[in-house]
Amino acid sequence: MVAFIGVDVGGTFTDFSVSLSDGRELLHKVPSTPGEPDRAIIDGLKQILARGIVAPGDVVRLAHGTTVGTNALIQRRVGKVAMVTTAGFRDLIEIGRQTRPKVYDIHLDHPKALVPRELRFEVPERMRADGKVHVKLDEAALREIGARLAALEVDCVVVCFLHAHAYPRHEARAASILRRILGGRVAVITSAQIYPEFREYERFSTTVLNGALLTVIDAYMDRFERAVRELAIGCSPTISQSGGGLMSIAMARSFPIRTALSGPAAGAIGAAHRARTAGLPDVITLDVGGTSADVALLLGGETALVHSRMLAGFPLRLPALDVNSVGAGGGSIAWIDRDGLMKVGPQSAGAVPGPACYDKGGTQATVTDANVLLGRLNDVALLEGRMPIRRKHAEAAVDALAGALKLDRIETAFGIVRLVSATMVKAIRAISIERGHDPGKLALFAFGGAGPLHATDVARELGIRRVIIPPNPGILCAEGLLNSDLVADFVQAGLVAFGDGALAALNRIGAQLAGRAEAWFAAEKVAPADRRAAWAVDLRYKGQNFELSIAAASAPFDAKALAALRRDFDAAHERAYGFAQPDEPVEAVGVRVKLTGILEKPELARLSPRPEAAPYESRRTAFDKDSWHDTPVYRRGELAPGQVLTGPAIVEQMDSTTPIFPGDVARVDPWGNIVIDLATGA
Repeated sequence: MVAFIGVDVGGTFTDFSVSLSDGRELLHKVPSTPGEPDRAIIDGLKQILARGIVAPGDVVRLAHGTTVGTNALIQRRVGKVAMVTTAGFRDLIEIGRQTRPKVYDIHLDHPKALVPRELRFEVPERMRADGKVHVKLDEAALREIGARLAALEVDCVVVCFLHAHAYPRHEARAASILRRILGGRVAVITSAQIYPEFREYERFSTTVLNGALLTVIDAYMDRFERAVRELAIGCSPTISQSGGGLMSIAMARSFPIRTALSGPAAGAIGAAHRARTAGLPDVITLDVGGTSADVALLLGGETALVHSRMLAGFPLRLPALDVNSVGAGGGSIAWIDRDGLMKVGPQSAGAVPGPACYDKGGTQATVTDANVLLGRLNDVALLEGRMPIRRKHAEAAVDALAGALKLDRIETAFGIVRLVSATMVKAIRAISIERGHDPGKLALFAFGGAGPLHATDVARELGIRRVIIPPNPGILCAEGLLNSDLVADFVQAGLVAFGDGALAALNRIGAQLAGRAEAWFAAEKVAPADRRAAWAVDLRYKGQNFELSIAAASAPFDAKALAALRRDFDAAHERAYGFAQPDEPVEAVGVRVKLTGILEKPELARLSPRPEAAPYESRRTAFDKDSWHDTPVYRRGELAPGQVLTGPAIVEQMDSTTPIFPGDVARVDPWGNIVIDLATGA
């Protein structure tokens, strides 16, 4: 028996997807332990192994998506970081772009810099933009700084010099000197190590974020890896990263910033795999958990990459899947603002104290409480009976809001559900309509524990006519980890004008990247047959401030590849901005390569033939404020391939609940997806 295990840690639940070589799937869910997220993982693994179906030695892959880094930055529970930079640039990470987070909010400011001013040190040195030394590195001054740092008990020193993205000699020399002075107890990293791209502010910020997480992630990985060994699981865990794909524990320790936003990325990968297999590659994904809703646009079964994101208010310059997140989940709290109007989120009750109906100490009304009162969620128990639901607590929490709003209980519950759905709609509009895509021409692929609950409301608001619910929606992020490969992204900056000498210059950069790629494949023990490399060149018209990344043939490049780059860039510029300038000079600002180490993956199982399911109970459910129905409730695991359900109906399973609204028609496809066609004019 061979077992693949994916683990996704959410704000409310920690999810497990286990795929066995005999085609079986095991699904498991345990409450998250926010203070020690690894404790929930180990508890869940113990419970899975205790079933006796999987032995520790059967596990060949244990893939883990983590929010530890993201939460640490949001809560600012990070390591003590010092910064050494070029003279005159001490305050760059505080000055930034001299913008406000929101143009019309004069009270909102950027977060305070992670490195306080007293821990930022300037050293005389200066590289010019062309690589010539303007001011030599003052090694004596650097040693004095090192002596001061030794007395400050910092966890990490980041070295960020001007133009080091292209000419890292001074940074490398400074790091070498500081390591000798500080010894092994203090990590010393350079901006060129983390992600060598131009734009100093973003490069410095990304390096500081990485340095702040080094001790946090290192301690977490120590605990997690040790606990996995104690369970006698033989394989080394792999970690999900924000750009999609997995990385080794060693890579996660060195580049912890790449673990940020890894959960939403895993969900998008799982959705893409499921949607492609079902023959529906063009979808909008809606992943709703306990705390947030994450949405993405998949065209041709692929999610777009972005290279700039904001994380905890700080700019992050690293590849990440283009996922838009908002504070709207099952645990989102309903509250009354100073204007007397009800709002929902972004605050969440999380796992502890959780929604009021969980009876874990929560007293505030949440989205989950509202769904219980509307009959859309089981008001007795969830997780196949393992989590009791206390309806009376949900009633008390919603009644408190209803009294303040002078509404009745059900009107208030509907208000909560509609408000949280409106937040999800807004997030989807940002990645579809605002980018020129009509959501009405796409399907909505809904997952996460709460995604199916809100999918129909969201789809109707956007004019979407079809909703797809995968077989295990609440576990899809964990399942997505099993469909991932080892991935690494490398970039090398270099300003190269197209013309005479461009080919030689690009090939010099390509050769440097090829060397780094070979070293990564060797370090990760990827067999030659399993190695893949996707090259791209960042191009812009001369004088432009921003560039487009254009797919390229493998390095070394030739004249034909150069001509194709120019042609493809003009076409991409036309698509992105509505015009192209084929006669204008073009310049490259960097070369990228995305490396993939192909891993063995479990195959998606087709649904086995079985008799059509009958409802196991009926309950009163409100699909509209004035529309209550005696609604048949089905068990998801009993549905047969090809079975058709006409709404109203509810489909329950361990990890989620799917309401089928009156007049809508749902069918079960061969892969076990529920495909819901919404009623015309509803």
